[in-house]
Amino acid sequence: MDDTATPATIANVEEAAQAPQLPQLSRTVYRHRLATRLWHWVNAITIFVMIGSGLTILNAHPHLYWGRFGANFDQPWLDLPHWPGWVTIPAHYNLALARRWHLTFALVLGFGLLVFMVASLINRHFQRNLRVRAKEVAPRHLLDDAIAHTRFDFHNPDDPAAYNTLQKLSYVSTIFVLIPLMIFTGLAMSPAMDAAWPWLLEIFGGRQSARSIHFIAAALLVGFVVVHLALVILAGPFEETMSMITGRWKLPPERGE
Repeated sequence: MDDTATPATIANVEEAAQAPQLPQLSRTVYRHRLATRLWHWVNAITIFVMIGSGLTILNAHPHLYWGRFGANFDQPWLDLPHWPGWVTIPAHYNLALARRWHLTFALVLGFGLLVFMVASLINRHFQRNLRVRAKEVAPRHLLDDAIAHTRFDFHNPDDPAAYNTLQKLSYVSTIFVLIPLMIFTGLAMSPAMDAAWPWLLEIFGGRQSARSIHFIAAALLVGFVVVHLALVILAGPFEETMSMITGRWKLPPERGE
């Protein structure tokens, strides 16, 4: 076989060498702004303390009622067990101390949410990342998103920094429904706040109804945390955790090639 290079071959090689090289696809994307990262880690500590101290408070009367009144001889809609010391804060039963912990971190939760909302409006996080479009809540789209989750496919390869629909719905429900509901039902259980804002009790149908709603919202928030941690583990705990520390998420190898 003749190995002699023809003029045409030489011209093609020279043309290929002189052609501009396409840049390689970046292996990282910027996913989480500073305000989101700070709020995430503050909330991680805050919710942990509030759940533990809340369980201690619940141990004082582990029965839930609807309406304005609830006492030992009333019929509760839910009887709860006493929670063991290894899940409560403090570990030993101390109602006064648990209330101090709970109310202190309730202030952190409330003001943290306010600051995060203002920052997210300024940096357009809500509009850019959490806006749910009509087509995204169509049954077919939700089904496709759920099927993708069963395959552990959590990111759009064309826009890996984007949140998927189930993420948006869960975050929006938590930020705009669950946490505010916990804050306002908590205020409704305070005699001082009831004196200042008596309409709070009217909205929730009484202090015992507010207490029941507070518990349901807290249980849903715990469910959100459990699912969130499970998905972080499935998606890659190291990269997901680092992205919430540095803001940058490293693409999986097949995405970056």
